[in-house]
Amino acid sequence: MFWTGRRTPEFHVSHEAVPSGTLLAGFSTFGLAGLTAVDYLVDHLDLRETGHITVDELPSITPFEGGKPRHHTRLFSRPDLDVTVLVGELFVPASVGKRFSDAVLDWTEANGVEEVAILSGVPVPHGPEDHRTYYIATDDYRENRLADADVPPMGNGFLDGTNAALVERGLSSPLGVCVYVTPVHAQIPDVDAAIRLLETVESVYGLGIDAAPLEDFAAEVEQYYGELANRMEARETDVPEDRMYM
Repeated sequence: MFWTGRRTPEFHVSHEAVPSGTLLAGFSTFGLAGLTAVDYLVDHLDLRETGHITVDELPSITPFEGGKPRHHTRLFSRPDLDVTVLVGELFVPASVGKRFSDAVLDWTEANGVEEVAILSGVPVPHGPEDHRTYYIATDDYRENRLADADVPPMGNGFLDGTNAALVERGLSSPLGVCVYVTPVHAQIPDVDAAIRLLETVESVYGLGIDAAPLEDFAAEVEQYYGELANRMEARETDVPEDRMYM
C-alpha cells in the first residue's frame, strides 16, 4: 500500500539514554552514501542501540537480519563518546520531511543536543576533481566546527525535504546544523562517496575512524542496500529534484 497523503504521518522518538551533544545522521537518499557511512560508524565505533523512531500513517519497512527484526530508524551511542548516530533506513518522502525533522528536532531540543550533522550524497554531474565533500551549514556550526577545517562550501542551490527542514530550524534557533554532501554515482551503495563522508567526519570530529575496511563492509550489505534502493526508486515521484545543488 502506498501513502496517499490523506493523513499526516506522525513520528515518535523513544530512547533509553540521554543523547550526546552531537547528532550525526544518515538517511535513505541518493546513492545511500550517508546511510552507508553512519551504518559503518555504528559498527566501527562499537555503538549500541539506545533508541528508535516509529511512524504512523506512512508505508513502513521492518528490516531484519538473521531472522531478527529491527526498527527502521535507530539511535546509537556509547557512554564515553560525545556523539549519537541516527541511522535512517526508512525512505521519508520529501513532502513529509518537515514532519519528520520536527519530531527529531523537538527531541534534540528537549534533550540538550547542540548540533546536528547530516551525511548525504547528491546525484549531480561532476568530474573527478569534484570527488570531495562540501558543506551547507548554519553560522554557529560553521564558526564552531569549520573555521579550521579543509571542507569547502557548496556553491549554491536548494535543499529539500528532511535536510531543508533541519537546516531551517537551525537558522532560527541556537542549534547548529550542517549538511555534508558529496557527489554520488548510480551504483548502490556508492562506497567511494561514503568513504569521503567518513573522512570528513574524522577530520572535523576526530573520532578515530579508519575508513579502509569500508570496502569489505559495503560488500557485505550490498545486496540489502540494493533492495532498499529498489524500494526508493518505486517512490521516486516524491524525491527531491537532482538539480538542487550547483
